[in-house]
This record gives sequence, structure tokens and C-alpha cells, in this order.
Amino acid sequence: MKITSFNIQNLFNRQKDFINKPAGKCVNNWLEEMNSLVRKEQKGERDLSRMRELSFLLGFEKRDYSTYAVLKKRGGDLYVQKCGFPKESKASHFNGWNGWIELPFIPLDPIAVQNKARVIAESNADVLLLQEVEDRSALSELNNELLPNFNCVPYDEIFILQGNDDRGQEIAIATKNGFTLASVRSLMGERKGDTLLFSKNLLVYEINTPSKNTVFLIAAHLEEQRGGKEKEDSQRFIQAERIAQLYKELRKTGHENIIVAGTFNTVPYCHSIYPIIRETDLLEITKFESFNVDFDQGKDAGYYRLGAYRMGVNIKQKDYLLLSPALFKRLKGAGLNRKGVFPSKNPQWPIYNTISSKDQAASDHPALWADLDI
Repeated sequence: MKITSFNIQNLFNRQKDFINKPAGKCVNNWLEEMNSLVRKEQKGERDLSRMRELSFLLGFEKRDYSTYAVLKKRGGDLYVQKCGFPKESKASHFNGWNGWIELPFIPLDPIAVQNKARVIAESNADVLLLQEVEDRSALSELNNELLPNFNCVPYDEIFILQGNDDRGQEIAIATKNGFTLASVRSLMGERKGDTLLFSKNLLVYEINTPSKNTVFLIAAHLEEQRGGKEKEDSQRFIQAERIAQLYKELRKTGHENIIVAGTFNTVPYCHSIYPIIRETDLLEITKFESFNVDFDQGKDAGYYRLGAYRMGVNIKQKDYLLLSPALFKRLKGAGLNRKGVFPSKNPQWPIYNTISSKDQAASDHPALWADLDI
């Protein structure tokens, strides 16, 4: 069984919120000041006045919505509501509506899309786990139209379940070569008080193998870093505790073949994922003696950066593929594919010759894979 976990950062279109735009020192300082003011529980008149100034400086008030329409979803039909007018009208050929709508996403570079498919095809896993997928139609197009272009047989079964984040941050799974999904459990509705425990999703897949074995895959996408580090680390710690609890429950009920994979959005020494890394017996595939990866070039090849995947692989670790001890004993091979990641800064490593800029990269995340004898 070969499994690959890959944060693909969307297939064809990406939410504007996730597109990184370079900002000058002043803009960064204004953003930092605005964030600190927003987080204050009690705001005085001076704080509110400064927030209005910062809002103007950052351009929050520059947008003119009068020229836009708002797209409404209702019963599968398209409705249009002109901003400032309460009456709705259904967009159709009867009313001759001719307008345009501001879309919240940006189409990705076609070369980047091809490189995403190239990474997946090169891995050619039996079980493919993806993070940050828009929807099932995008996944289906990738599977049926793009993968064959790279001599990769499409997957027999694809499954995607919408989580709590409506910005195209879904977890998806695909299987082939006799591997099938037996069940799927979602924890997206669990709460801690009045707050959803997982802002994206947490899924437990039960996978049947051709050899009649069962493997449980816990797929996670933990809280991302958005500026309020203390709050996000605290939320991620609670999420990590729940994942560790799920893993231990599976072990107690007699299941030994368990995988925990996904994007944890922080480095392994961070306290926020301590419950997974230190309080379970899960083992990272990066510790496998024959871990396969293209190492850094030049002086970085023998260097170990704190928080990196391992010596000579000096990119900040955010993605994980962890195995129960029983599965780690069955590990035949493991590795990391970062040929689709553009090295904008040192260190450097081999990449696809189709990538000449960050916009053409498959993702900012490498693909992790493990080959198991099961």
C-alpha cells in the first residue's frame, strides 16, 4: 500500500485571502498595529480613532461596491441583488440581465495546475490524501483529465466532504488498485463550548486493502497561523488533544494499523502539537532510515535548521505522515517530493524544469509518501 499526503493549495482556483502579496515595512507595521488594536477587549476613543486612521492607510475603505452585484444561492438557481436595493431578481434570459460579479477567488497559473498533477502522478499512490481542495468537481477534473496526461491511471474512488471552512479548504481522498473506503467519520460538528473544535475538518477513514486488512487514516488540517499566535496555538493544542484521543481509542479497541496525516501548520517541537508528537507512540516517516528525498544543494546539504524536516531538507515542517508502530514495522519505503516547491530563498534543491517562478509552483508544501507491506 502506497499512501501520499499532499497539501495541494487548491487545484484550479484559490481564495484571494490565501494569495500572499508582498508588503512594505510601513504596511506590515500598520497591519501589526491594527491586529493589536482589534484584539483589545476594551477600546477607548483614541483606539477607535487610530483604527479609523489605519483603515484608511491600509485601503480598507477604497472599494466601491456600487458597481457590483451580489451572487445569491437559492434552490440551485442564480439570483442577483443590486447593492443598495432590497428587491431580488432571478438572473435568466427572460429579464435580460447583463452584469458582472466580483468573484472571491483567483484562477491559478495553468502551469502550476499541470505541476500539481505531475507531483501526484509521480507518486502514483494507491491512497491519495489531499488538503485544500476546492470541491469534488475540481478533484474529478484533475483525476479524469489531467492525471492521464502524465501516464497516471485515474483513481477509481474519489471522496470529498465539505467542512467548516467555505474558502476551498476541504480534505479529499482518492483510492485505486483494489483499495476501497469502508467508512468515513467526520468530526466537523464537535464543539468546545460554543466554538467549533475544528475550523476546517477532521476525518477518520476506514480503508480496506486487497489483502483483506483494514487501515484507519485520521486526516487532519489544524489551525493555521494568521497573526494571533497565542490564540491559534491554544486552539491547535485542543485539536491535537482530540486527535491523540481518537488514535488511542482506536488502539484500545484492537486496531493496530493506523495513520495520522495532514497539515498541522507548525513545526514538530511546537507545544501546540505536543499531544500527537509526544503523548502517543506514533512515528514520523522522516525517521525511516531509507527516507528518500532530494537533498539541499551546496553548503545546506549538511546543515540542520531548527523545525526543518531533517538534515539537508531545510524547509519548515508543516505537513506530517505518522504511523502506528505496527505499520512502521511494515514500512518498505518513504520519502518527500518537493520538486514542485519553488525555492524562493536559500536553501536550493532540484525542481521541475517547468517552474520558473512561485506562481508556477505546484504548492508551497511538499508531498509525503509511505510504501507499506500490508
